[in-house]
Amino acid sequence: MTEYKTEHQKKRFYNSGDWKRLRQEALKKDNYECQECKRLGYVNLDSVKEDGKRKEIKMNVHHIQEIEERPDLALDLDNLETVCLYHHNLAHGRVWKEWEKNRWADDELDIL
Repeated sequence: MTEYKTEHQKKRFYNSGDWKRLRQEALKKDNYECQECKRLGYVNLDSVKEDGKRKEIKMNVHHIQEIEERPDLALDLDNLETVCLYHHNLAHGRVWKEWEKNRWADDELDIL
């Protein structure tokens, strides 16, 4: 079974034709909507310019069970969901929470 542990292995997977085709299928399945936003009662779609052409893509196709742990599900449509950039980053721990941004706000006392 193929492993996806190294950056090289992951890059090769995400550049493969099989992944690119399945990614498009997943986006279409989810109507190009962030599924996490949808669960929260919001609608978040891929952006479209006024002339009908797409802006840069802001939707990601996320593996529900990550390929590092479940390489057998890497190309399983049922293991994929469309998420916005925010929710994809949140799922991977790449979003600062509000308290992290402000946790040092009171670290110095105003002595004046």
